[in-house]
Amino acid sequence: MSEEFRLDMGAPWLNLLATRGTHFGPRPVERIPTVERLRDWLALVGLTPLTPVTHADLREAHRLREILRELALGAVDGVAPKADQVRPLTTFLTTEPVHLAALDRLHRSAPQTASDAFARLAHQAADWLTGPLRDDLRACPEQDCRGVFADPGGRRRWCPSPACASRGRVRALRERRRAES
Repeated sequence: MSEEFRLDMGAPWLNLLATRGTHFGPRPVERIPTVERLRDWLALVGLTPLTPVTHADLREAHRLREILRELALGAVDGVAPKADQVRPLTTFLTTEPVHLAALDRLHRSAPQTASDAFARLAHQAADWLTGPLRDDLRACPEQDCRGVFADPGGRRRWCPSPACASRGRVRALRERRRAES
C-alpha cells in the first residue's frame, strides 16, 4: 500500500481518516508518521497553520483521526454513538475566527495553529455526521480497509482505491465461479 496521501475521499475530514491505510489489516500504513508529513498533509487540504507544527500536534492529529473514524463507521453502520465517543470530539470543536477576502477568488484566513486546523476539520466532520450529508457516507467493504468516503450518488461499492475495487471484483468472480461449479 502506498504512502501517498489519499485526497479522493470526498472531504478533508474524510481524507484525514485515509492518512492511515489498511487500518484494519495486519500491516496498517501510517501516512503522517512525522511532523513534516503532517505539515505536508495540512498544506494539501488548505489548512497550513501560521505557526510551526509540533510533535504534540502530530499526536493530536492521530487522536482526532481515530475519534472521527469510530464515529464515521458508526454512522455508516447505523450504530448510535455513545456519549463517551462524542465527548472527545467536543474538545476539538473550538471556534477560531475565519476571515474571508475577495481577491482573484474567495480566500479564507489560514488557521493560526495546527489546533485551529483540527478544529476546522472537527467542525466539518460534525456537520457531516449530524446533517443530511451523513446519508452520503459509505465504508469500503474490504475488511482491512473500511475506508469511509462520500458517495453522493449512492453508486460506489468500494472506496476510491483501485486496489480495494480490484480485490473485491476478483473475490466476487471467484465466488461466482465456485457457485457455478
